[in-house]
Amino acid sequence: MSLFVWVMMGIALWHFTVFLPDKFWGGIVGAFVVSIIGAVVFGFIVAGFQIIGRHDLTIVNAFEAVPGAVLALVASWYYGRHLETHPRRKKHSGGPRRAARA
Repeated sequence: MSLFVWVMMGIALWHFTVFLPDKFWGGIVGAFVVSIIGAVVFGFIVAGFQIIGRHDLTIVNAFEAVPGAVLALVASWYYGRHLETHPRRKKHSGGPRRAARA
């Protein structure tokens, strides 16, 4: 049950990305995926690498996912901004080269 709560918290925080410039790695869909993954991974770590059952769940468990989702969104935004300002060079094609004339 805690996994469901962490995913929902990641989605809830993802909704606030609409107020930021869209520089996320992978766009808005990338931000969605990164937010969920960050929330689940951080919640899982804080919970001691166990999934909490329905009867042991409290509101505190929902807030465990907040730092993970926020950190993942920040990392995704900075990486996307970096890729936008520093585009990758295109590799030289491995096709046949013209022979030099003598």
